Amino acid sequence: MKQRTAGRRRPAAMAAPLSAAPAGVRSPAVILGIDPSLRGTGYGVIQTMRAGPRLVTADTIKCPRTWERSRCLVKISQTLRDVVRSHAPTVCVIEGLFFAQNLQTALLMGEARGAALAAVAESGLEILELAPRKVKQAIVGYGAAQKLAVARMVQRMLGLDSIPEPDAADALALALTQAQEQGRYSLKPVRRL
Repeated sequence: MKQRTAGRRRPAAMAAPLSAAPAGVRSPAVILGIDPSLRGTGYGVIQTMRAGPRLVTADTIKCPRTWERSRCLVKISQTLRDVVRSHAPTVCVIEGLFFAQNLQTALLMGEARGAALAAVAESGLEILELAPRKVKQAIVGYGAAQKLAVARMVQRMLGLDSIPEPDAADALALALTQAQEQGRYSLKPVRRL
């Protein structure tokens, strides 16, 4: 402490690495958000910029009801692998599990989530999980907000001309929430998968 107040240099062991950004300046991050579902998995990629977040890409992986579950899972995995290869995200955020009254729905969601997690984990990306209520609270300011309110706020935050599809909007909301979390201290750590 005396060295710090006397203005002496820090020992070499405590010096900041050469590649580090100057204090207070964060390097841009590319964040992949995923809202898993068997018939409509939403994904969105944003880049954090000094002026604010910028949309890179967003879409919904749609699988017709006539497809077998295994075919849907393959499409989810292949599409997300392509997204990771094309856009090189630095972190992935996936929607956390929620209470489902219907056991069949919970199983289908779990299968889609597993396919998404496996595809992203292959690339070595850090994967974080955020609860749906936390995302709604961060984006809209109300933990029980409706999907349309989330989509409109995502449109506004990213300066989009139109409202994104519901599943893609949810994925973008996950990415935007993570971008906000990176910029502040949190008492509750984010769950890593």
